[in-house]
Amino acid sequence: MSATARVIIVGAGLAGLACALHLGRRGIACTVVESSDEVGGRVRTDRVDGFQLDRGFQVLLTGYPEAANVLDYPALRLHSFYPGALVRCAGGFHRISDPLRRPQDLFSSLTGPIGSWRDKLTILRLRQDALNHRICAQAGGGDRTTLEALQSYGFSPAMRERFLRPFLGGVFLDQSLSTPCRIFEFVWAAFSRGAIALPEDGMGAIAAQLASWLPAGSIRLGAPVAELDAKQLILTSGERLSADALVLATDYATAAKLRGEPVPIAPGRPSTTLYFEAAAPPVSGPWLLLNGEEQGPIGTACVLSEVAPTYAPAGRALISVSLSEQTGSVGEDQQPAVRGQLREWFGATVDGWRHLRSDHISRALAPIALLGAQQGSASPRLRPGLYQCGDYCETGTLDGALLSGRHAADAILADL
Repeated sequence: MSATARVIIVGAGLAGLACALHLGRRGIACTVVESSDEVGGRVRTDRVDGFQLDRGFQVLLTGYPEAANVLDYPALRLHSFYPGALVRCAGGFHRISDPLRRPQDLFSSLTGPIGSWRDKLTILRLRQDALNHRICAQAGGGDRTTLEALQSYGFSPAMRERFLRPFLGGVFLDQSLSTPCRIFEFVWAAFSRGAIALPEDGMGAIAAQLASWLPAGSIRLGAPVAELDAKQLILTSGERLSADALVLATDYATAAKLRGEPVPIAPGRPSTTLYFEAAAPPVSGPWLLLNGEEQGPIGTACVLSEVAPTYAPAGRALISVSLSEQTGSVGEDQQPAVRGQLREWFGATVDGWRHLRSDHISRALAPIALLGAQQGSASPRLRPGLYQCGDYCETGTLDGALLSGRHAADAILADL
């Protein structure tokens, strides 16, 4: 059996869906083929015993420019975190907040043990420099590391190790803070201009929204691709699909394999998240919890149901715990160490928490080396008739995935 479409896109993640959306709005017929049973790629949400479990801890930054242009935020019914964090250090939790958006926290933020007054004033300067694209200039160039950028601002070791490293290490899945400064500047600007949010129906609602705007029948689920043959795709079923243009909208490793090229040696950045059910939330309010104690397996934690109540059934709480060292496999052996640290934080009530699921995502983010080599703007053109898109082609972020989809669509429109 064979079929013909103008453009065939391999992968129904955010990049592939965005590419199809932009092409469809210009009258180009697209077919999106996806190996799994649902759209979204890594941005998916599962329902387990009445809880909404995202595939690993994920959030939407409303300050992302491409996301703000493409997505319908009101329809997603977003629920925001407080602009700041509760940092665990010195035997307790200490509040550090954006004073411009939570002035009521100014005194506790300034007097807490998370850095000096000078550090907290420097955070305000970092905010303004990010919004005005000056961080990389301060650091000595966009290829400098995030750590070098922070050092150039003169943050104290306490501020770096108690707040900035656990926070940014969780964002970039990179405790060494070796992420290029240009990506740090971009992401910090997004934090500064918008909120950290969760859609009411989970992060998977983002992909579902994009898919809902495509023509009926344009997405084929459960259709894994075996190989490419010129301008044809050969599915594992043996079916051939022909097109004027093919787009690889998969992760970097799958794209390399389909092109018949060696998979990049540098591994992707993995993430490990454990989900727990509790009778009551251990902290009140939509706070991100950071481990500023420089010990223990936990990197960040969050009571998701305090951010978006729809994440848990009425009268229950959903807690996510992300590990700081994202290595190894997920198993029951991780729980004793995680529970032990949680017990230090919240007491014996942790013994009554029920473990719902552990997610280990082996390629949650693209390799830092790959992002650095491409300088965040890989060409969407691979060869005549073959294109690529994905977060790794841009900033390695959710916004980068959406932007790369548009860039691939623009290239196809120009070529066709």
